[in-house]
Amino acid sequence: MSIPPAVVHLIAAARPNFMKVAPLWHALAAAPDFTPVLIHTGQHYDANMSDAIFADLRLPAPDHHLGVGSGSHAEQTGRVMIAYEQIALNHRPDWLIVVGDVNSTAACAIVGTKLGIPTVHLEAGLRSRDRGMPEELNRLVTDVLADVLWTPSPDADANLAAEGITPDRVSRVGNIMMDSFELARPAIEAADFSGALGLRAGGYAVVTLHRPSNVDDPVQLSRLVDALCEAQKRLPLVFPVHPRTAARLAAAGLADRLEEAGVCLIDPVPYIRFMSLVLGAQAVITDSGGIQEETTYLGIPCLTLRDNTERPITISEGTSRLVKIDRLVAELDAALAVPRTARRRPELWDGHTAERCLADLRKRAGSAT
Repeated sequence: MSIPPAVVHLIAAARPNFMKVAPLWHALAAAPDFTPVLIHTGQHYDANMSDAIFADLRLPAPDHHLGVGSGSHAEQTGRVMIAYEQIALNHRPDWLIVVGDVNSTAACAIVGTKLGIPTVHLEAGLRSRDRGMPEELNRLVTDVLADVLWTPSPDADANLAAEGITPDRVSRVGNIMMDSFELARPAIEAADFSGALGLRAGGYAVVTLHRPSNVDDPVQLSRLVDALCEAQKRLPLVFPVHPRTAARLAAAGLADRLEEAGVCLIDPVPYIRFMSLVLGAQAVITDSGGIQEETTYLGIPCLTLRDNTERPITISEGTSRLVKIDRLVAELDAALAVPRTARRRPELWDGHTAERCLADLRKRAGSAT
């Protein structure tokens, strides 16, 4: 008698999650011994930040959409727990895979482990050491609970070991964001979104900002806008504005100042168009996490407007550098003055992470039988 395929719940909640889930969904869907079930919690509910990315990465419509929407951290986490518990009870999977560090990640990990469902955390072990970041708390909670921890880099392994996680729970699989890029590379290279915006390839910088520490305080946000206006004098900036940031800029009356300085403000764009912009950029200014990895992979200077990063390998081996607002223009000048040279990519950042995840899942499933 043949053994039915193992059912795997894949949790997607926010834009970076979709990109991490996609290669894994494709690998599981192509495997005869697994059946992936895609669950969208609805934490990001803007079509440009969710639905269009599913199309870009050739993902099907989610099997389940929880529709949790916005709210406080407690509200989002609670709604996801309640909604996912019903799915898990009615359609119990053999495995649950959560990715990244958003509220939905921790919420589903709590539900899964309480129900005794073997739970895997993809992108485990990252640490900023800053408990003022909600994402850091989600990482800590998820890594303590998950049965299997898939890490992207040696520093993540070291963090887990220092926290007392036993080695049998940890497998270093590499960085799945690179799989997503390679999956979509032909479409990214063909998109020429910068040309559609009237920008010359290699002659502009991309800006992404959304963290509360940068955008929630009107005084801090005003300082940031001043720095961007000054940077615009060095290099044209294109700024896909996160909905959160757009609301803060509007409330503080600062969007006009950016436009008057010549900064190109656009709505958030789907993955392929966004990565087309990044691919043609001379530099990136950001407070995001994932783009530190993508710029490292592509060898593009990345100025990260944060006090810390949970991805230190992007500094030690990559192209990212942590920058204070008052040093942004000087650091941009320094980055532009250095000729772009090929750099060694971190180990296992090679576009084959999903394959390693699948192999590890098979090995662990076999040992559990």
